[in-house]
Amino acid sequence: MKFVQTNKAPSAIGPYSQAVVANGMVFTSGQIALTPEGVMLENDVTIQTKQVLKNLSAVLEEAGSSLGDVIKTTIFLDSMDDFAVVNEIYAEAFGSHKPARSTVAVKTLPKNALVEIDAVALVRSK
Repeated sequence: MKFVQTNKAPSAIGPYSQAVVANGMVFTSGQIALTPEGVMLENDVTIQTKQVLKNLSAVLEEAGSSLGDVIKTTIFLDSMDDFAVVNEIYAEAFGSHKPARSTVAVKTLPKNALVEIDAVALVRSK
């Protein structure tokens, strides 16, 4: 088992790792719209979703993976009213790759984020 840490994504804000690699797979923690410096972005779902996917991509890359290697994601939304916007940005980021996905509305996310995404992906062979 290997714990993943990159300064290209925000540090964990609690007692957990950005991701863990085990048995050829990477399991990421949920990413919110914090910059790598730990600054929460403005309360705009478009801006936040783009940062979340940038953070997720950075963590996956550090683990030896990528968005194209993702098997499953979970999207947590502050409001299902944002589903269409998040879905459009997500589709752009993943292109023709379509991993399995769950999307759920939650009462509150860390730092009052509007969106959080985690992923399970394959780690590329070296």
